[in-house]
Amino acid sequence: MMYRRKIEDVLLRWKETPNHKPLVIKGCRQCGKTSSVKAFAQQHYKHVVYMDFHEQKELCALFDGSLKIDYLTVVITAAIPGAMFVPGKTCLILDEIQDCPKARAALKFFKLDGRYDVICTGSLLGVNGYKSEEQQKEEETTSVPVGFENIVDMYPIDFEEWLWANQIHQPIIDMLKQHMRDESPVPEAIHQRMRQLMLEYIIVGGMPEAVSTFLTTHDVNQMVAVQKSIIDEYKVDMVKYARSEDKTRIRECFESIPRQLSRDNKKFTYSVVRKGGRSKEYVGSLQWIEDAGIVRRCHNLTITELPLSGNALQDCFKIYMADTGLFISMLDEGTQLDILQGRLGSFKGAIYENVMADILGKMGRKLYYYQKPDSIEIDFVMRYKGECTPVECKARTGNAKSMQTLLKHTEKYHVYNALKLGDYNVGRNGPLLTLPFYMAFLLTEL
Repeated sequence: MMYRRKIEDVLLRWKETPNHKPLVIKGCRQCGKTSSVKAFAQQHYKHVVYMDFHEQKELCALFDGSLKIDYLTVVITAAIPGAMFVPGKTCLILDEIQDCPKARAALKFFKLDGRYDVICTGSLLGVNGYKSEEQQKEEETTSVPVGFENIVDMYPIDFEEWLWANQIHQPIIDMLKQHMRDESPVPEAIHQRMRQLMLEYIIVGGMPEAVSTFLTTHDVNQMVAVQKSIIDEYKVDMVKYARSEDKTRIRECFESIPRQLSRDNKKFTYSVVRKGGRSKEYVGSLQWIEDAGIVRRCHNLTITELPLSGNALQDCFKIYMADTGLFISMLDEGTQLDILQGRLGSFKGAIYENVMADILGKMGRKLYYYQKPDSIEIDFVMRYKGECTPVECKARTGNAKSMQTLLKHTEKYHVYNALKLGDYNVGRNGPLLTLPFYMAFLLTEL
């Protein structure tokens, strides 16, 4: 099933921009890039030419010769029955373009020629430098068309898109925004419906196939099977695309994520990956997983002041799964039922933190936290309404003592307002605004 995606608006703005460049949509595997691009092209162009370099590797050979557009259109139409290139009416889709570097080099010539629109997708474009020797040698003979392409990040379905898929329409979302602005409680019936949708989102996440399976079958076991299949695909990529010496280490880093988040301070520690593990052994492997869009890094701050990026510690960070549903699928069987019934136990902090990382990350926000040993621990810190704003995630109750410390000592921490999100309605206590967790996606103001 196809669901409304925000990338549709991005694609339409791109098409309506005069003299636009070829578009490259980058994102993790299975996040819906191909289906979204195909649906858009079929709706807005008379002719669509589709090339998948992952499934049809022989198509790469079409770019071994001249990259002049008249030559390329001849060889492409000869190789693909029914392909037609009509100026202004044809969209060429180059799927998984990371598997054909010469096709990406051709984007410069498509831009200079200007007769045909080109949309590319890439699942592993971010992992340059961590590819096999054969792939690196091929890329050395080509060049990335800097200045001749627009690159856009695409993420799995986010919480707002999840609401759309569940028939929560714009008037309801606008009402939630108004209650957040007014700092007034959401009516109980809507509040309970949104709570349930949030709990379901935690276990389903945003991989389109998992979403479709859950919404059409309402069968958690079938959905989990889809998620585990995606995890297995990621592991295959780690073997296929990584350098030989990195393959095992990448997988070890990836499989250590639940153990990392089960620790009290949740800081990523290489010795948790493997006993005696050190940074120099695993730093490149961890970077590979992050560049593939599978995980997100959340950096500790030296001080709670803007700009956050300028105060981040590069070697002190947490790691979260980029998609909450995939994270839950890596935990014990039965965790999904525990979440739906509110039985999270001691691991609930890690789960709710990962959900917050999911929501903020899919907004395109970089992630930060603030922690001082044996004194202060703030789950997230973000720029909100022009201020450095601490954010605490509390599944149900909690005094947020660290938050109170920051707010009581404004002369030291320069924090004047804070947010606490959890399983409760909207309310305010002085500088602390409490919000239901399902409102996190509305925290878009910078």
